Amino acid sequence: MPTAKKKSVKAAPKKVAAPSKKTDSKKSAPVKVAAKAKPEVKKASSPVTKSAKPSPKAPKAAPVAKVEPTIVRIPAASSSKKKIPAAIIPSKPSFDGLDGKIVRNILVTQPRPDNDKSPYFDIARRFKLNIDFRPFFEIQGITAKDFRRYRIQMHEHTAIIFTSRNAVDHFFRIITEMKTPISSEMKYFCTTEAIGLYLQKFIQYRKRKVFYGDGSMKDLLHLISKHKDGERYLLPCGDTPNADITNYLKAHNYDYIEALCFRNTPCEIKDIKVENYDLIVFFSPSGLEALLQNFPKFKQKNIKFGAFGTATCQAIKDQGFALHLPGPQAGLPSMSSVIEAYMKENKAK
Repeated sequence: MPTAKKKSVKAAPKKVAAPSKKTDSKKSAPVKVAAKAKPEVKKASSPVTKSAKPSPKAPKAAPVAKVEPTIVRIPAASSSKKKIPAAIIPSKPSFDGLDGKIVRNILVTQPRPDNDKSPYFDIARRFKLNIDFRPFFEIQGITAKDFRRYRIQMHEHTAIIFTSRNAVDHFFRIITEMKTPISSEMKYFCTTEAIGLYLQKFIQYRKRKVFYGDGSMKDLLHLISKHKDGERYLLPCGDTPNADITNYLKAHNYDYIEALCFRNTPCEIKDIKVENYDLIVFFSPSGLEALLQNFPKFKQKNIKFGAFGTATCQAIKDQGFALHLPGPQAGLPSMSSVIEAYMKENKAK
């Protein structure tokens, strides 16, 4: 009823306005007059009470406020995107073959780093390792004529994803041969800062259009997830594109096209005595293919295998080999960091 009185006070002045002509002193008494006019209040209150009956329904509007949980679900949807890489990359580092046996000789199936500051050299010094570098495959770029067959229209794309310097080199080589202009508003997504800075050789570098991660695929996918709407992605790659990226783009219905720019061709490596190594590290299914082509009767025995990338790890398992050092892993974005973590864990065992 307090609410009814307040509303009646507001309604009363409309009818009491006529008596206000008698004296000015009664101007302060509209409340008293409203109190005397009890029948009028009852009449006024009756419709008010009728309208007041729905007023309890006003609290029923509170359930509308309970719809707020649907707003809370929006971050949950975005967080689900972040969980996709977690399904690809283990939540914490894990290794097989932690038998405590000393690993001394390691074969890395890549060219020797040009920079002496490479983490591989630091690992070799710290753990007294012998690390040899020998590429198991060579990269051959496709011609502009072959690239034209894919009928890729550069003006239809707004962003490009680079996962290696090889992809950068061969993509811009083809674009230059074709004399195809690239929009100054094009966005570039790179796995590492080094690849992002490497783009300065080919474009005018601006931070607002070059995005790079910390080297892990999880971080790169997180960057891409922030730029989905309205973007049309181009993924320059080899004949074995990164499965983590392609699976993510397909699963989330991104608008993208793979652009084949180079092929991996197995090398002649029959001069290598693979049985002398405790650990062999692969970076592409082509590397494993080269091993099997050059050594058809190869037996893994006590040799540990390391692999970087989902496709490479899966290729080793498909061939029936044991995989001991999968990469990348949580907190271990590079293969060198995976090797370092393994050496510490295996020593502890």
